[in-house]
Amino acid sequence: MIGVLTHHWAKEDRVEAARTLLDGNGLAQSKAPGFGGRWTLYSHTDPCKITTLVLWDSNEIYDQWRASPERAAAMAGAEELWSAPPQSERFEVAK
Repeated sequence: MIGVLTHHWAKEDRVEAARTLLDGNGLAQSKAPGFGGRWTLYSHTDPCKITTLVLWDSNEIYDQWRASPERAAAMAGAEELWSAPPQSERFEVAK
């Protein structure tokens, strides 16, 4: 199992729209094969920073999700919401 930790920085005037978009993406992810769970974290020090941690069965499953039309639909227009590109890293989940 892998964990994907992604930091997003919303534009100051687009934070609520960014939260809504990421919630919709999470709902779409939850229906994908190999999805293991998702948590959204809101920064205490930067109100524009939204971090997600998503668990997937494998790197291959996550790559399939990233290439899926469902993800493309869920994230349509996202680039307009960010003040900086999202940063993502994959981790092996300890058992």
